Amino acid sequence: MEQNTSLQQQLLEAGVHFGHLKKKWNPKMLPYIFAEKKGIHIIDLNKTTECMQETAAALKQVARSGKKILFVGTKKQAKDIVTECAQRVNMPYVTERWLGGMLTNFNTVRKSVKKMQSIEKMLGDGSFDSITKKERLTLTRDKDKMEKVLGGIAQLGRVPAALFIIDIGHEHIALAEAKRLGISTFGIVDTNCDPNKVDFAIPANDDATKSIAIVTNYITAAIAEGLAERQADKDIDGDDAANDEENERRAARLEAEAQAEAGGRGRGGRGAGQGAGQGRGGAQQGSGGPGRGRSGGANRGGGSRPGGGGGRR
Repeated sequence: MEQNTSLQQQLLEAGVHFGHLKKKWNPKMLPYIFAEKKGIHIIDLNKTTECMQETAAALKQVARSGKKILFVGTKKQAKDIVTECAQRVNMPYVTERWLGGMLTNFNTVRKSVKKMQSIEKMLGDGSFDSITKKERLTLTRDKDKMEKVLGGIAQLGRVPAALFIIDIGHEHIALAEAKRLGISTFGIVDTNCDPNKVDFAIPANDDATKSIAIVTNYITAAIAEGLAERQADKDIDGDDAANDEENERRAARLEAEAQAEAGGRGRGGRGAGQGAGQGRGGAQQGSGGPGRGRSGGANRGGGSRPGGGGGRR
């Protein structure tokens, strides 16, 4: 509870509770409005704290699963904060101008990014040394122009899993594209916006730099936690895989040794059997010799007896 109180105190000091004039309000923001003071709506910071915690938990899970979260903040007050926070957690961001079709026509945008990167590479490795100064200047200008608009999404290989938007009213094109593609949306919503347009709304002042900074930094810290947990899980899995590999190698070695031992025993047994068989065969042949001699002698003796008898007669 103390943490919530201190967070609410910080939100209060940052002016997160200041909404728009009463005449500019959106009636759907009624559940998040605490009171009205001097014609200005005051946002309920209890609701803001709850919504920030829900949003942070959801985005932490997205980051932990290894998916990308696109930060969108093209307002003057939000540009520097969004750039700094997105770079801190290595996430893509858009802070200059939202190009129509940046998500719905993503393949074409990727071609522009690749073109920008190839120009950058060629300027770096001296491939353009042979071209004129004017041509090189034109290419450099084109690259700088593309870098300004597309630099934040240069490393984005596919459509992101979620959008974190500063002022959903100002970034309505980005919101519409995300809705069309079924991308999860998270956003800071002021009293002049419809909170139902985003999946997770954070009711807060989206015009003051301090307010944008405190909310964005809170969300970025949660994303960083999710990334750290993902890395920790990977390290544990790596250790487990190494242990499994070591166990497999050990098992294979033991099995090979057992097979070699069994093979040695088999060869010894077969040698003994062959020796015994040969010995038995020799004995049989030896015993057959006298038998053949006896029968031959008997036959021969028998044959002489009739001849002798004939002589006597």
